[in-house]
This record gives sequence, structure tokens and C-alpha cells, in this order.
Amino acid sequence: MWLYDEPAEPVERQRHLIGLYARYATEHLARLVEMERTRACMTTISEELLPSRLPRVTGVQLAARRRTGPRGGGDWYDALPLPDAALGLAVGSVTGSGPSAIAAMGRLRASLRAYAVMEGEDPVAVLSDLELLLRLTEPARSATALFAYCEPALRKITLAGAGHSPPLVIGERRTEFVETSLSAPLGMLACWEAPSVEVTAAPGETVLLYTDGLLHRTGDPMDRAFARLHAAAASVPRAVRTDPGAVADHVLRSVLPDGLDAADSEEDVVLLAARFE
Repeated sequence: MWLYDEPAEPVERQRHLIGLYARYATEHLARLVEMERTRACMTTISEELLPSRLPRVTGVQLAARRRTGPRGGGDWYDALPLPDAALGLAVGSVTGSGPSAIAAMGRLRASLRAYAVMEGEDPVAVLSDLELLLRLTEPARSATALFAYCEPALRKITLAGAGHSPPLVIGERRTEFVETSLSAPLGMLACWEAPSVEVTAAPGETVLLYTDGLLHRTGDPMDRAFARLHAAAASVPRAVRTDPGAVADHVLRSVLPDGLDAADSEEDVVLLAARFE
């Protein structure tokens, strides 16, 4: 910008600079518009690869929340009815970001659904099959996953995890992490194996599954992030504990305050809450 004490016209050099500025600004704005369009497209594709609605299963209420980074990521969740009035719950995260991670996420989720229908009562077998598929078809990629086989009538949950954070049980008398065994992510070892664990939920308790992005977005060391998550879950108001969606919202706001849940981040966030009646 040039300021003149009296009416004047810009000289040739100034006209040239104005032209350069206008050209570079136009190119920059065009790139920003294209990036926003690409981001919106990836977000739409990612959402289309996830459940359009959660199933209605007698004895359990479900809710899910998801926040996606600007480049699109591979965090996912699923809930599907299984034979004998059972329910399968899953969350996972594929390494990387962008279109390739979104596509890999879609393939893994679809494969897990097939394995769950065939042998869902054995979560270790489900994840073992998923690991073999990943190792044979995408050897350069790894993923974390947690699969839970739920029997709502008994409020019984059998689960296994592959490099994934432990679920949380939230209730009137306890708020605690489920003690899952340590295991490597899928695709990291020649043969994946880990024992399953069983949990029985009390009436009214909510089991919260989530991806590591919830912890990473805090910017804290992992031990402090886990403590922050536990405190958020323990502070859920009694008035909203009957609504798994409200429980997930409270945890999300408490762990990621001041808009961190909506801020642009390389980390996706997924929460899947199941309240047992």
C-alpha cells in the first residue's frame, strides 16, 4: 500500500508489484478453496464408510461421537447385531491419514463385520483373522483395534484388543479401566495373539470405547491423558448417566475443553458408548 499527500497515479513499477500481489493472492486463495473442497470430500467419504445409524438392540443403548482431522484419518467404529441376540462393538485406528487411510479403514471395518458374524463370540479369533488379512494384503500398514462381543441379556462383555487403549466402565459405584492384556497392533508381528477378557456390567453402567486420538489431542503425556480421561468419566453428572450420548459428550468436552474437540488436528477422535439396562 502506498500513501500520497496529493492526488497521484502509481508508477509503472508499482503497477507491476500490484499485479504480482493480485496474482499470488488469487493463486493462494484458489489453493485454499481447493483444500477445503478436498477436506469436505474426504470427510463425506469417511462418514459414508461408517454406520449411518446405530442398531437398536434390546437391553443396551448406543451412542457414537467422531471428530475428524483436516486431512481425514483412519479412526472408525462399528456396532452390529449378531446371532443369538448378541451385539458386536468395535473401534479401531489405521495408521496414516488422507484418502489411503480412509480407504484402508473402510476395508478393515467391512472385513471385521464379516469375521464378527462368523465367529464373533471369540473376539481373539476375529482380530486374528483381521491381522492375517492386513498382513497379507497391506503389509506396509498397521492398525489398532478392539472388538467386544456383548450379551445384553446377561450384561456380559467378552473383548480383545490389539494395541488399543482399554475401555472404561462408568457407573454409580465405579469408574475404572478394563484391564486388557498388552498386545501389539495388527500388522506388527508375524503372528498376533492375545487373550480375551470378560467384564460384567451392572445395570445402568456405560462401557466407553474410544480411540487414542482422544488422548493424543490433549497434548499431555499418556499417563496424564489417561488420568484426565478417568477424571472426566468419574465427573459425569448423575442426571445424564442414563443417556450414553450425553455421557460421551461430557467426556469429550471435559477431556478436550476450550474447543480442542473441534480444533483442526492430525488426530481423529472416536467414542462409542454402550449403556446396559
